[in-house]
Amino acid sequence: MAAVGGMLASPVLNMVVKQIGAVIGGQITLQKDFTKDLRKMKMMLESVAAVMKDAERQSIEEREVQLWLKRLKDAMYGISDMLDEFEADTQSAARKISLKKDLLQLASACLSVCPKIKLANRMKEMREELKVITDQHKNFMLKPGTITNELKITDTRATSSVMKDEELIVGRTNDKQDIMASLSESNTGRITIFPIYGIGGIGKTILAKMVFNDAQYKDYSHVWVYVSQTFDLNKIGNSIISQLSKEESQLTERQMIHNSLVELLAGKNILIVLDDLWEDNASQLDDLKDMLKVGEQSRIVVIVTTRNEGIANKFRTIKPYKLAPLSNDSCWIIIKQKSSFDSRDDKHEVEQIGKDIAVMCGGVALAARSLGYMLKELTSDEWESVRKSNIWNVSASEYTDSVLSSLRLTYSYMPSHLKLCFAYCAIFPKGHKMVKHDLIHQWNSLGFIEETNIFSTEQLGEKYISQLLGLSFLEHSRLHNSATGVHHEDFTHLTMHDLVLDLARLVLVDEFIMAVSERSNSERRSCRCALFNDCSKKLESYTDYPAKIRALRFLDCGRIELHEDAFSSAKYLRVLDLSECFIQRLPDSIGQLKQLRYLNAPRVQHHMIPNCITKLFKLIYLSLCGSSALMALPDSIGHMEGLMYLDLSGCSGLEKLPESFGKLKELVQLDLSNCSNLTIVSESLQTLTKLEYLDLSYCWNIREIPGHLGSFMKLKHLNLSGCGEIEDFSRSFGNLES
Repeated sequence: MAAVGGMLASPVLNMVVKQIGAVIGGQITLQKDFTKDLRKMKMMLESVAAVMKDAERQSIEEREVQLWLKRLKDAMYGISDMLDEFEADTQSAARKISLKKDLLQLASACLSVCPKIKLANRMKEMREELKVITDQHKNFMLKPGTITNELKITDTRATSSVMKDEELIVGRTNDKQDIMASLSESNTGRITIFPIYGIGGIGKTILAKMVFNDAQYKDYSHVWVYVSQTFDLNKIGNSIISQLSKEESQLTERQMIHNSLVELLAGKNILIVLDDLWEDNASQLDDLKDMLKVGEQSRIVVIVTTRNEGIANKFRTIKPYKLAPLSNDSCWIIIKQKSSFDSRDDKHEVEQIGKDIAVMCGGVALAARSLGYMLKELTSDEWESVRKSNIWNVSASEYTDSVLSSLRLTYSYMPSHLKLCFAYCAIFPKGHKMVKHDLIHQWNSLGFIEETNIFSTEQLGEKYISQLLGLSFLEHSRLHNSATGVHHEDFTHLTMHDLVLDLARLVLVDEFIMAVSERSNSERRSCRCALFNDCSKKLESYTDYPAKIRALRFLDCGRIELHEDAFSSAKYLRVLDLSECFIQRLPDSIGQLKQLRYLNAPRVQHHMIPNCITKLFKLIYLSLCGSSALMALPDSIGHMEGLMYLDLSGCSGLEKLPESFGKLKELVQLDLSNCSNLTIVSESLQTLTKLEYLDLSYCWNIREIPGHLGSFMKLKHLNLSGCGEIEDFSRSFGNLES
């Protein structure tokens, strides 16, 4: 499906219009007053915004419109980067002046002339480029119109995964009965390998889960392994060992894995699900089969889900089960459930329209769920627009494109900010478990969360996730209860179906670069989001445009030492996730990232972090958790006045916090758990009046909490578990209201 990336132009345009409005409104200060220029620019963009819906519609079939949307989107990012850079230069100049008050007038004269000329020239170039692009839209005869078909943000109360799946498991009762019968008939050998195969999104995983939780296997030990496109035999073996032993296994030698499995599998009844198997190499599959056959006097049932019939035939002991698409009637039932059809006043009017839309789902439950939720908020006229949408006409002959067409249609009805949040999820690898609150912080750092006077960014982020869950564009991860063998929903982690992730990467197509083993996609091009699997290289090894990257994360680099200049050239970087890197020392180049808002750098091995980190004035989120070697924080940490979330959990080498800590007046969340050598809670913390979350658990050496900490009037969460040395803390928090 071509040119989906053009559909991100409108959300980016809206984001930049709001950014320009913030400058005009005075929320952002620049060295030179560009109000007049920016007002003209804003008016120009608002005129373009009025025709964006028609442009997106035409772009489905018109290549020229596709290219125009891409040029417009690139220009929007250019304006955003320009304003970010102007603001950073202004802040830097202001700080230099404040540090040299005795030379104030001389500094003002010397420091301001050249930057202002630079700003003026840059602004002129941008306005001229924008005028050329915006004038081009007149050639396409685009019609203005309001965007009335955006989904409204509604809250959806999450329920348990078992109940939710039972409600939406439609048309699979006979399939389950057939599978259970096949497994019962084959219950003779030591191991049974039973593949379920079929097209993506059709319901293989849910069906496997139905069998997994069936009472027939209540006396079995249960193991669930998500295999994915990256086949790693050691990882599969370790996952089985971890779930059976209830202790994390990270064995690296195949013989050690074999020995452990021999012991764990012997004499037991075990049900194993290998979900989403892609490996078709016969030798690798034979090795996997041999690994599972090791249990003496055991009964092992292995259920495999795969899209590939060839894999199903190679990796089996009994005849595989082909899962057919759902009937059109079943898809219509799902749409009715998700759209609250029975409660509609106009249900007789839209019923036939809905049945026609169900046919277009191609028998795929995922598509039906997504479209059903979307239709819930739409009028009868909008149902008709969905049925007649020309998105259905794009490559509808191919199955995958047909399913993506239905998902793309749902995407087109999202609000602008939700489109940005969804597309960003393309940066995660397939099967990845996203930490919900980290994802919200990253969205916020990229400017995707629209601020209001009523809700906090955290609350709005929760609403966005709730909406994406309702659309089936996100799913709650599963937690396995070893005692009961049942999976429960994990409300702190999220996953994304492979087909949905494919759509996100199509939307982000020209902005995303990935260099990992699951797909070769490392061509040099302009990109805004990057996922790499080698942090020992400079960004120039992957792209000719490193400065344009806004979000960067590394994958599986736990044994690769971070390069000193791995990201120094990413001047507009806002999100940096080093959570899967080996960080011997946080490089000094970190101080060059003036636009950085989010930094996740856990388990730093060095006893210090560079002082230049305090130059990151825009940093909102900082995590150094697990950095047990860290002895002290920079004395000037208080310069990071915008910091709102600070995670120092597990920094057991810290003995005290710097005096400047009290200047972090925007701090909302502070995690000092397991800082076991921390002896004093600094009195400077009394100024942190916005603090809502404070975790001091297992800070064993803290004996006294100052009484003035009752100034935390907004505190909602306080954890003092494991702080047995504190004798009396009632006076410290006596004034708390929340």
